[in-house]
Amino acid sequence: MKNLAPMLTTQQALATLLAACRPITGCEIIPTLTSNGRVLAADIVAPIDVPGADNSQMDGYAVNAGYAQTQSILPISQRIAAGHVGLALQPGTAARIFTGALLPPGADAIVMQEQCEPNADGSAIRLLHRPQAGEWVRFIGEDIRKDSVILTAGTRIRAQEAGLAASVGLATLAVQRRLKVAIFFTGDELTMPGEPLPPGAIYNSNRFLLTALLENCGCDISDYGIVPDNLAATRQTLRAAAAEHDVVITSGGVSVGEEDHVKPAVQAEGKLNLWQIAMKPGKPLAFGEVGPAFFLGLPGNPVSSFVTFLLFVRPFLLRLQGIADVEPRSYQLRADFDWVKADRRNEFLRARQNAAGGLDLFPNQGSAVLSSVVWGDGLIDNPPGKTIQRGEMVKFIPFSEMMS
Repeated sequence: MKNLAPMLTTQQALATLLAACRPITGCEIIPTLTSNGRVLAADIVAPIDVPGADNSQMDGYAVNAGYAQTQSILPISQRIAAGHVGLALQPGTAARIFTGALLPPGADAIVMQEQCEPNADGSAIRLLHRPQAGEWVRFIGEDIRKDSVILTAGTRIRAQEAGLAASVGLATLAVQRRLKVAIFFTGDELTMPGEPLPPGAIYNSNRFLLTALLENCGCDISDYGIVPDNLAATRQTLRAAAAEHDVVITSGGVSVGEEDHVKPAVQAEGKLNLWQIAMKPGKPLAFGEVGPAFFLGLPGNPVSSFVTFLLFVRPFLLRLQGIADVEPRSYQLRADFDWVKADRRNEFLRARQNAAGGLDLFPNQGSAVLSSVVWGDGLIDNPPGKTIQRGEMVKFIPFSEMMS
């Protein structure tokens, strides 16, 4: 068996994965209304100015600021609602105007209605404020200029981006095709929820965990289910999955036990470029290639699987889709606990922010304690050999930065 390099640091491991990325090719045209979560395949160039014309930011009265500086009482010459076009403003008058309505020619300012006092019959107003030119006016193109690039290729579309594209009139968008990902699970002890639980068996929580995480990454998922713990079955499933997918992800079987068949199966069917990372939880993370597909083997313990997916698999999958910025933001927060057990590996501790703005630590940091990631709202990235004293600032990565 080929000897592999010593354990990599988390930074080295992530750099190795990202350097190996070959972004997928192929795009499709989809309705902008259904584009949430997809990745733009081309820059979006605005075909129009937004706003398309000067308009009112407020309900109020459109006036000529120069005239309004000298006169307190102005007759109302017209009423302009949003979606309607007014006439040129008659000199010495005001136009009743509503938010979003186009500014009439001759007007250059809005006096909001709270700063005006209508007369008894509503035919004129007294100005309680002297406006400056441009006051409460949205000017043409102040949000978006025609022919400017408003979104770049590789942008992952959220509600904000979908709304921006719609604001320039785009009913469809060119997006990357979805990444095709196959998953399967090894372990004769695994049982599906809803089935009887024999002695020594456990429910396959990772199947649900990883499926949801892959859906968050916008992938098309093929689930090959639970594969028997033998080398022949593992090789056969691996070979079939790799032929039809961009990425194959497994859970379990990547350690060094006699019943861990994933590593030798990958080495027999392809090549293994990375195995074991100096981190806790999640040491046995495997990365390689099988046929045309990339391979990622995650640990079987659910917390290890969850953490390694967030830190390594998610950025890798996003980069394959053409997204440049894939690393989550982190924050320096105060530790409201002591951590006296320094480890030689990079630890990722489950924690959550408390009402005082500090971090509390989940009491059991075991790699099989899935309740810790439900209780917590992020990970403390604790360097190798490091203890933590109460009141010390630590690096905290919220789950919210890694779950979409």
